[in-house]
Amino acid sequence: MFDRLIKKDLFKDFLTPRRFKRVLWYGVYMLVVLIVQDMVLTQIRPGGVCAFIPPAAVTAVAMFEGAIPGVVFALVMGIFTDMFTPGTLITYTLLFPFIAFCVGILAQFFVNRRFLGFMLLALAALVLTALTQTTIIALKSAGSFSAIWTAILQTLWSLPFSALVYFPPARWIE
Repeated sequence: MFDRLIKKDLFKDFLTPRRFKRVLWYGVYMLVVLIVQDMVLTQIRPGGVCAFIPPAAVTAVAMFEGAIPGVVFALVMGIFTDMFTPGTLITYTLLFPFIAFCVGILAQFFVNRRFLGFMLLALAALVLTALTQTTIIALKSAGSFSAIWTAILQTLWSLPFSALVYFPPARWIE
């Protein structure tokens, strides 16, 4: 009975060369997104806000890879975004997998995996991220929701840069 469970080649197809290449590309993609976020976009601040593109990168990967691979990517991206962003403890580690799961399900059943569909899902991810940031600030400052205007500006400023993170995952799909 247990002979079928104990196999030497149980994980034979777990990490094929094709999957290893894809994991490597997504690791490089994550590194580039985080470097651009921390070194370039933080220097461009019209109206005092900087663009925030990691939610759009999570959206792109979840849209093209599906819910479960998207959640894995989002979890790792959330951990590294929390490490790179001052003042957050586990905010993005919890938020990004939720976004990836929702986007993966929506892309699988309801939304077309084209540019317009991506931009709508990226807008939703950016709004959810901005509302989460605003809620955390409001809880820390005794209920002040004065940061809502900053959240709106950040979302609008992040949207054009979000278009750039669509293209690498869209090209890797065969």
